[in-house]
Order: sequence, then C-alpha cells, then structure tokens
Amino acid sequence: MSTTARRTPVGLVILAASIPAFMASLDNLVVTNALPVLATDLDATLEQLQWFINGYSLAFASMILMAVALGDRFGRRRIFAGGVTLFTFASILCALAPTAEALIAARVLQGIGGAALMPLSLAILSTNVSARMRPVAIGIWGGVAGLGVAVGPLIGGAVVEGLSWHAIFWLNVPVGVLALVLIRAFLTETRGAAARLDLVGLALGMTAVFGLVFGIVRGNDAGWTSAQVLAGLVGGAVLLAGFLAWEHRRRDAALLPLRLFRDRSFSVANAVGLMFSVGIFGAVFILIQFLQVVQGRSPLEAGVLTMPWTMAPLVVAPLTGLVAPRVGTRTLITAGVAFQAAGLAWIGTVLDPDVAYATLVPGFVACGVGMGLVFAPLATAVLARMRDEDHAKASGTNATVREIGVALGIAVLTAVFTGMGGELTPTGYTDAAQTAVLWGAAILAVTTAVATLLPSRRAELADAAAVEPTREVLVAA
Repeated sequence: MSTTARRTPVGLVILAASIPAFMASLDNLVVTNALPVLATDLDATLEQLQWFINGYSLAFASMILMAVALGDRFGRRRIFAGGVTLFTFASILCALAPTAEALIAARVLQGIGGAALMPLSLAILSTNVSARMRPVAIGIWGGVAGLGVAVGPLIGGAVVEGLSWHAIFWLNVPVGVLALVLIRAFLTETRGAAARLDLVGLALGMTAVFGLVFGIVRGNDAGWTSAQVLAGLVGGAVLLAGFLAWEHRRRDAALLPLRLFRDRSFSVANAVGLMFSVGIFGAVFILIQFLQVVQGRSPLEAGVLTMPWTMAPLVVAPLTGLVAPRVGTRTLITAGVAFQAAGLAWIGTVLDPDVAYATLVPGFVACGVGMGLVFAPLATAVLARMRDEDHAKASGTNATVREIGVALGIAVLTAVFTGMGGELTPTGYTDAAQTAVLWGAAILAVTTAVATLLPSRRAELADAAAVEPTREVLVAA
C-alpha cells in the first residue's frame, strides 16, 4: 500500500503537500477582482464572467474522484506531481488567452490539473505523518488551503492593478516548479486499492453536474422553461440518479463508494461543505464586484478593503487544528457557519451605494473568522472514521462537493441577482445584490442547523479509540 518511509521533518512534508493545495484553492477566486477588467478587455458577458470561475470549479469537481482513483492505482505522489504539471501548463494557456472563450477553455484544463491537488495532498499528508501529528498537520494544511481561497481576491487585485490580468496566471508557473521539486524531495509514494477505473461513473457524474449548473446559469437569460434550460436541469437530475444507481452497483470499485455515507460524521460534513460553499462563495462573487462596479474601487483597493475577511482565516484556521481535539469539530464547524450567516446577514442589511466602509467591517470579520473555523475541522470530520486506504476517496468526495458548491453558489446567487433585474452598472447593481447576499445568509443559517447533526466530542473520542490505523508512516517531528 505504500513505499518505504523516509524520516523527513514533518514541517517539510506539510510544506510539500500544502503548496499545491494553496495553488488549487487560490485559483478558485483569484480572478474575482479581475472580473470587471476581464469584462472590458475580453468583451465578456456576465454569463462568461461566471464561467471564468465555474469552468475551473466544475472541471475540478468532475475530475477529483478520478484523480483519486488514478492515485490509488498508479501512485498518489505520481498523479499529484502530474496534476501540478498540468495545472502549471494550463496557467500558461490562461495567461496567453486572447478571447473569453479561450480563457474559459484554459480554465477548464486548469481545473482538471487542480483536481489532483486538493484530495491527494490531504491523503498524502495523512499517510506521511504520524497519527500523533496528524491533527496539527491537517490543521496547518486547512489553514494554507483556506488562505488560498481567502487571499485570492487580494492577490488578483494587486496583480491586475500593478501589472495586468495575465500576470495572475503567470504567477503559478514558478510556484508550480517549486512544488514539483518539494514533492520529489520530501513526499513518499503511497497507493490504495488498485480497482478498475470507473469511466462510466466519471461520464455520468461529470455530465450531471454540468447539466445542473448550465441550467441554472442560463435560466434567466434563456428562460426557465426554455428547451436548453429544461434539458440541463431535468437531464442533469436524471443523470445524477443514474450516477448514484451505477455507483451503488459498483460498490467498492465505484468512483464514489456510497458505503462511506453510512458514517454520520462523513455524510453530515459533506452536506455542510456543499451548503457552506453555496452560501459563502456565491456571496463573495457578488460582493467583490459591488466594491468596484458601484463604489468605483480599483481591483487592489477592493482586495485591501476585504482583508478583514480574507486574512482572518490565516490566523484562525491553523489554531483550529490545536483546539479541535479539546472542543470537538461539531462546536467549531457550527460556530463557524453561524458566524458567516450573521456576517452575510449584516452585510446584506446595510448594503447601499453610499455605505461607509467601517459599516461593512463587522460583517467582513464575522465571515472571515467563520471561514477559518470551518476549513480544518471539516477535513478532520470527513476523515474521522475512515480507514487509511479510504482517506483519498473520502477527502476527494469532500473536495468534490465543496467545488460543486462553489459553482452552484455562483450560479444560484447570480441567478437571484439577474432575476431581480441586477446589472453590471453603478445604478443597477445594489438592490439585486442585497437580495442575493441575504439569500446567501439564509442558506448559511440552514447550514448551521445541519452542522449540529455532526457527532459530539464524546462520540469523536469513542471513535478515535475504536478505530486503529491500518498503517502509519512515522516521521521525525
């Protein structure tokens, strides 16, 4: 199941596993502050602006579990490194894209490469450190990955204003090269069960998710009863049912083993991950553009002004890895989602073209602290009762549902925005944006209730005592 262990300092193992995860999470939202510039430079429509992000997210989500299966079969480190290589190459294509269509296509390719990074980085990390160091390592990993999502708008704004939108993607090239060096030097190869590749499941799952998101994105423009929208929504639902039926038939050889959902911690954590992503990232898409389109902020100014939100996870997320064993993941996740619901509710309530920045800050802080409280404990809850050989598929499933949540969130809240008559103009933006943000807050409020269904700390301690690791790679701390 794994190759010979190396006695590598745990800090270097965490660094080698976390940098690619940072790259993948960064590129979820790094283009958000560049969207108004991209709309002008590439003559992009609002629908194309959504696909600049959703093309990446959907390809990412669709390919994650296949990347996990390839890692189990051919070696996780090998596929991990291959994903970094493809991601880096696709970043070059993004930087050189001459049209909106070319950028969307390059973002899809980038998402396919990124699919190997998040779940395999967590699986490799969990099997390259000792059980004693695993909670701390996952906490740091979660903080770094969460930071990528959080600082994406800031980095994107700074680069766009100081250089150009092309430089957003050129930055990935040296980071990708560094990541490949670290992977080869400090990570050991691990494998899982070498089952046959589930290509049918991949095709069904990929087309189902694409159909659903396509239908939501096109709903307002084409009409919710139009043939293309109904084909996307109904066809996506039918394909999703077919995917679940096929996966049930495949059992342990499935792309997504449905037996994993028998565990309450795993199933509830994934429900929280999906709903949390829908609410918060859909709202981020709306709010970042509010600062530029309505209040006339530059891309860098918009990034700096959101720092109370984006930088809070940098402080909070790593600490949760230390606190989680003492208070339990349920407490942290529930509090984190509640903070975000309250933060978005505050922002949605006070949103106005002339709103003072200081009025927005409490909402930004609440959302940032909430994100920091959720990232690492959610990863811990997903893996709480998983066998070592299931870690990759379990973390892959969680990454898949969260990425689907990002795409659905942007699609759904933008549909609310356009359905309320919202336009990318200073006078036609705010009222519709306010409604969309409050919808995000409502989704997060429901998510808070769902999070209370996670196992208690006492149950987590009992699980930890009952589940013995099947293998463990010891490293020097």
